[in-house]
Amino acid sequence: MNRFAKLVNFELSRFMKIYLVLVAMTVVVQVAGVIVKANKYMSKANTAIYEEMLSRAEFIERYGQMTFMDVTRSLWFMGPIAICTAALIFYVFMIWYRDWFGKNTFIYRLLMLPTARLNVYLSKLIAIFLMVLGLVSVQLIILPLENSVLKWLVPTDFRSDVTVSQIINGNPLSILVPQTFTEFVLYYGAGFMALTIAFTAILFERSFKWKGIIVGIGYVAISVVIFILPALSTLIVGRAYLYPLEIVGLEMVMGIIVTIMSIWVGNYLLNKKITV
Repeated sequence: MNRFAKLVNFELSRFMKIYLVLVAMTVVVQVAGVIVKANKYMSKANTAIYEEMLSRAEFIERYGQMTFMDVTRSLWFMGPIAICTAALIFYVFMIWYRDWFGKNTFIYRLLMLPTARLNVYLSKLIAIFLMVLGLVSVQLIILPLENSVLKWLVPTDFRSDVTVSQIINGNPLSILVPQTFTEFVLYYGAGFMALTIAFTAILFERSFKWKGIIVGIGYVAISVVIFILPALSTLIVGRAYLYPLEIVGLEMVMGIIVTIMSIWVGNYLLNKKITV
């Protein structure tokens, strides 16, 4: 267990500089977005009131009050989230290929460590998963701060306050921040499963080279079909024999099966097909 923890810490430390840059970028750009959007709104209000001679009530009736939702729907807010998402998706592949294509083919040193090769697979998996949770946690921490900045810049008469919960539910953040434990298990369980599928597909390519690309794509397709089989069966039969909750339950079971299968196949490839 101690060796596994060291491997996870090692994987985290290798990406930490870039990870901290992503965190800093998210904070700076989103706070800047709040300031820019708030100042733009107040500039419009000042122009309408002092130059067009509208009253406050007439301006609000015409343009509406500003809410934090106006910020979350802008590129200032969603842009950093999209960049962080793209960076982590890229790192899902880079976390393996960097070890093969580095100066000293570092993967061989990793696989020769006095620990089960499965730990190498799982440490990379857990490292990516922890990074995702970390970025989501940072977003949750800075949301109240950004909301406070908006309240500081826009007077009460010109804004409509919303809670953090309303902010999350009003945009794609609702997927990243589930409101119930069941949603958390479904969303993050599906994400964890997707990681195991991607990792195993990468190991197919590393094991069989060009043929492995075809096998890896085939494995991804088979895994997806197995996962959506309960919902797919309803479409094939043409009738709904199962209740929605039963379908969700079966999807969870299939997800667990696919995840275990992917980890088992990945472990097999590491031990039997990738030689040092």
